[in-house]
Amino acid sequence: MTRRAILEDPDPRLRLPSEPVDRFDASLAQLVEDLCDTLYAGSAIGLSAPQIDDRRRVLVMDLSRQRTAPQVFVNPTILSRGAARGLVEESCLSLPGVSAKVMRAVQLRAAARDAAGRPFERDLADMEAVCLQHEMDHLDGVLFTDRLSLLRRLGLRLVAGRASRAAA
Repeated sequence: MTRRAILEDPDPRLRLPSEPVDRFDASLAQLVEDLCDTLYAGSAIGLSAPQIDDRRRVLVMDLSRQRTAPQVFVNPTILSRGAARGLVEESCLSLPGVSAKVMRAVQLRAAARDAAGRPFERDLADMEAVCLQHEMDHLDGVLFTDRLSLLRRLGLRLVAGRASRAAA
């Protein structure tokens, strides 16, 4: 089990875009294994490669109750989004202690490759759809807080500032 360190905001590496994967080799298999190990250790439902300082377009998610059904998305793209949107509470391992409601599509169709390079398409709904969008944002250097209004982002910074002063 290899649990990797998770980058936390405001680390500038979280803002770098990821590069498409073109080699489906042992290095990629190791990345996927590390992502899963780190995901499960962090008690999260999704994790992307940039969060562990890897610039490849790879993410994993597992919304199963038993935490035994990881889904791997290499070079994911969203093919279509349903018209339905939802205001969903999100949090992130890269922003510990921060949560906020974000408007997301709650149905979508995605395409990606698995860790062996086989292409697939999948329909996702509800939290699976939300999680995929959240993790794909990381691949583009975007944090969920970037999707909030300026006023809400400023409010989160004030709360975070008070919390860090209280901890000191």
